[in-house]
Amino acid sequence: MTSTSAAPAARRRRNSKLGWNLLGLLVFITAGFPVYWMLNTAFKPAKDAIDPNPHFFPNIFTLANFRRALDIADFWGPVGRSLVVSLVVVVIGIAVGMLAALAISRFAFRGRKIVIVGILAVQMVPLVAMIIPVFLLLNDLGQYDKLSGLVITYLTFILPFTVWTLRGFIVNIPRELEEAAMVDGCTRTGAFIRVVFPLLAPGMVATSVYGFIQAWNEYLYALMLMSQQNQTATVWLGNFSTKNGTEYAPMMAGATMMAIPIVILFLLVQRKMAAGLTAGAVKG
Repeated sequence: MTSTSAAPAARRRRNSKLGWNLLGLLVFITAGFPVYWMLNTAFKPAKDAIDPNPHFFPNIFTLANFRRALDIADFWGPVGRSLVVSLVVVVIGIAVGMLAALAISRFAFRGRKIVIVGILAVQMVPLVAMIIPVFLLLNDLGQYDKLSGLVITYLTFILPFTVWTLRGFIVNIPRELEEAAMVDGCTRTGAFIRVVFPLLAPGMVATSVYGFIQAWNEYLYALMLMSQQNQTATVWLGNFSTKNGTEYAPMMAGATMMAIPIVILFLLVQRKMAAGLTAGAVKG
């Protein structure tokens, strides 16, 4: 009787597992196909990129699109500016965000709930709604068309995200660990450096990667606040759209080169990032 009832249960588990695997495969294909098509277009001849009957595999592999992408406009300048802006935003965002998240998570002070609600409210404001106020403010401060002004602008929406994310990681670290370290003679600062910070490091890595991606991929503010001489990498891709049409193959080659720093960064920190995402999902 037991073996008879166990067979349908095992079959249901297999079917459920198969269903989830198929769903995961569908999500992977849906998310990965645009990346594949970008690579496919980047390595095919330019005339094949506008073929009304596209091929899923290039008939001829060529690097001419990459040479064209490097020749059409300055490439290393925009990439270097994007890299500088993204790194500075991440460093400042993590430093300030960690302190703010620690204060919100570990200390009770007047206005704490207002601060938390304010962080959430800022993240709900559409970025396009702040273009004119940000432009006027940076112009008054003399920061228009400057990388420092772009850094300040990016911090307005990356810093709240950083604070809120790190708060989730800190909340999941038991207070008892800090208290035990303080009983053993550590100061509050020492307890944070020796106990909390090592446990928080994976979460900081995960948050840094997402913050870097947001700053690296941002387009709207970089377009509106920077001149062509100081354009960033995302705006640089607009050089492929001219009055004669859009050069899709070189554009995809440029997008491929732009994606390389993100891929390298992810490969370098993937273990820490995975640990951070897991730590943030488990209640301590």
